[in-house]
Amino acid sequence: MTSPQHQPGTDPGPGDSLVTAEATSGAVLSPAPAPSSDAGPPVLPDADAGSDDALVEPVETEPVRARGAAGRADEDLLVREGDVAGDYLERLLDILDVDGDIDLDVEGDRASVAIVGGGLDDLIGPDGATLEALQELTRLAVAQSTGVRSRLMLDIGEFRARRRADLTALAGATARRVADSRQPERLAPMNPFERKVVHDVVAAVAGVRSESEGEEPNRRVVVLPDQ
Repeated sequence: MTSPQHQPGTDPGPGDSLVTAEATSGAVLSPAPAPSSDAGPPVLPDADAGSDDALVEPVETEPVRARGAAGRADEDLLVREGDVAGDYLERLLDILDVDGDIDLDVEGDRASVAIVGGGLDDLIGPDGATLEALQELTRLAVAQSTGVRSRLMLDIGEFRARRRADLTALAGATARRVADSRQPERLAPMNPFERKVVHDVVAAVAGVRSESEGEEPNRRVVVLPDQ
């Protein structure tokens, strides 16, 4: 489901070098920065420890009609999250005098918001650091409005889409090597979004599995052979 685009009111105005394993040196993916403590959000329930960094769940086979009102309520909440986030980001773009369109969607069990257009590099920042900070601020704004902790995903200038493609190729190649060599490989430290992408890809490859180890901001994925 895609909501109509929002237009801000004013005008004007990379992921190729990923570390594949301990045996291969290269650029280290930047971790997500901690949420700002200045926003003063209401006290919210603790986040699910596996919400952003978990192995792929089994495909749901329950018919949609059997979920009834509960399923519709969940989807309505995600749509509301997207609307709140869109309004928040539209005001932000106006303040910054940055031109961009806001696309709203629901992907699986989370709201998805994307700012698209040109001249958005300053909102992405080095290795996506500014994007990660803006995502946390947007989640806090949504939580203040809904009273529910948000897992909303924000993309700017297709940065996450490109990173997802790079990580998918990285994880697939690593998983195939581990399946052949039967030797574990450790990837560079990644933020929760990046680790989730890797876990999903590895889970689809026979003969291997993945785990996360370490503490933020140096938490990383380890790809291991099945026992």
